[in-house]
Amino acid sequence: MIYAVYLSTYHERKFWFSSRRDLEREITFQGAGAVYYSFYKDMLRAPSFERGVFELAYNNRTVPLKTINAVKQMSLYPELIASALYQMSGSQGVVDPVYFYIGILFGLQGIYASALFVTSWIMSGTWLSGMLTVAWFIINRADTTRMEQSIPLRENWALPYFACQVAAMTGFLKNNISFSAERMCYLFMSASTYTFIMMWEYSHYLLFLQALALCLLDGLSLVKKEKVYEVHKMYLFSVFLGYLLQFENSALLTSPLLSLAIGSMIAKSLQISMKKGTFRAKMVKILYFYLAFTIALSLHLLIRTVVPPNDNKQLIQFLEVRFGLNMTKNFTVNWLLCQESFQPPSQDYLLRLTQSSLLPFYILVLFICSCSVSQVIVRRLRGLPLSTDTNRLEQGRIGERPEVIYHVVQILLLGSLAMAFEGMKYLWTPYVCVLTAFGICSPELWTTLFKWIRLKAAHPVMLALVLSTAVPMVIAFSLWREFLPKIIAELSELEEHYESDTVELMNWIKTQAPITAVFAGSPAIMGVIRLCTGWMVTSLPVYNDEDLMRRNENIYQIYSMKSAEDIYKILTSYKANYMVIEDSICNEVGGVKGCRVKDLLDVANDHVINEDGDMFTYSKYGRFCHEVKMNYSPYVNYFTRVFWNRSYFVYKINTLISFQY
Repeated sequence: MIYAVYLSTYHERKFWFSSRRDLEREITFQGAGAVYYSFYKDMLRAPSFERGVFELAYNNRTVPLKTINAVKQMSLYPELIASALYQMSGSQGVVDPVYFYIGILFGLQGIYASALFVTSWIMSGTWLSGMLTVAWFIINRADTTRMEQSIPLRENWALPYFACQVAAMTGFLKNNISFSAERMCYLFMSASTYTFIMMWEYSHYLLFLQALALCLLDGLSLVKKEKVYEVHKMYLFSVFLGYLLQFENSALLTSPLLSLAIGSMIAKSLQISMKKGTFRAKMVKILYFYLAFTIALSLHLLIRTVVPPNDNKQLIQFLEVRFGLNMTKNFTVNWLLCQESFQPPSQDYLLRLTQSSLLPFYILVLFICSCSVSQVIVRRLRGLPLSTDTNRLEQGRIGERPEVIYHVVQILLLGSLAMAFEGMKYLWTPYVCVLTAFGICSPELWTTLFKWIRLKAAHPVMLALVLSTAVPMVIAFSLWREFLPKIIAELSELEEHYESDTVELMNWIKTQAPITAVFAGSPAIMGVIRLCTGWMVTSLPVYNDEDLMRRNENIYQIYSMKSAEDIYKILTSYKANYMVIEDSICNEVGGVKGCRVKDLLDVANDHVINEDGDMFTYSKYGRFCHEVKMNYSPYVNYFTRVFWNRSYFVYKINTLISFQY
């Protein structure tokens, strides 16, 4: 709860939230976060909860010419839960809806930190490890959570439940656990897995990586097969229940998680009666992996043939271009590739982890654990038994613990993705904190190291016990000395965050534009207009629907070099009445070369030519967003400027075209 209070205080200092009007508060929700919160407001305005759900499931008041199931398509289950809690708790008139909403999210982040604390404590057996985990998690807040970017994002709702699931999974995989504790962990793991699936549309991909790690453990007999079988049953139950309650979401049926879970269960059932002899055991392990992945792949292809997947083809195209297997001029794919989340991690990110001492100790802990796990795998392939719990500390075999192997494999999978996509760091860095804190606080890790170097100057176990306490204390003291003043300074400083131009635009729309008006512009500003005014918009900052992505690309043409007539036809085809041009996009000069919106549009529209190795932009028309500001024909025939300030220009789309020369 201390972490939740810290986030709330920091948010207040950053945005002056308590002293703002409702409109100014809502503007702080940017991009997709603005859309999510707008549907939360719609639920509170509905006459009943059931009516609100129905209107969202058959929503035709957000995007013209399109009825969308907003609950299914945008994973609005967090907003449904938040609105239901707000009404059931009797908070109307007592707590502002926006404070109730962000308060839930701050509380979930507190649960997130608590789950990481518990995970590290379960692995190491000491609360000191948990405290060090949370300290690193908070210090590296910019790389462990996206709360500072936009509060209502799906990850901020979902990842706390995944952290709870990992904590329960860690306890469930332990060997020395009682039956009642094991059942409790299993029930908690099942509940958090299902909730995680309901909160985030991409959750099944993260669970697939987890299932892949467990499949490797099971195939090498590093964990009890009964436990892995129970986890696979949990996956199947959560996926099918989520499929039913998410309006028969076919993405769950076509997910690789479902295919891998079924394939592993079938392969394991065929493998049971063949484990005889050392050589045969080796062959059976190889056969298990072959059967599991072959069955999973075949089943996945079969399901995608029978059940039409709702994921778009641009995802595959995006991955092909990202890894250099293909090239494309597609605007949406290239725009996504230019986003920071899909770029390789920056040097600043690794430098921040190093400055907090997290990265150096993580490399040490991961190296020792990985080598120990490799030794255990070799022993199992040779048919040698694992050591007992009573003598593991003296033997120095930290890699024999199932929960440790699981975390090592999972963090390697997440780390490989984090090194390719910077956005994956929010999934990887929290568990780097967990594994690192566990390692340096665990006497077993130090004993393992001393056994390898054959330390004889001191008793290895006694020295390991001393270091497992002394090293964390030294690290904690250095972190307290260096970062506590910075955290206090963050909470004491008042930041100025006021978008006067955006506030002016929203006030004009609410007072001057007809209530039936439809606005066109970039998806980001459309999300803010949808939230702050409730007016219909032509596009949304949502990238999991092919039709909405096509709309976004078409509306972005207002920043291309097309004729006034072409732009007019595009906007009127979506029933738009007003067009919003952002000066920051039209006159963008910074950023990565070739990643500006107008550059991407020029490539997509074949307005780029090469001469002697140099690239030039050419079209017989000028850039529309520049030309329309000149107020000359033919632009004034189609568009009439009705509002402008330093950042925004609003044009009314003429219904009757009057030609002026």
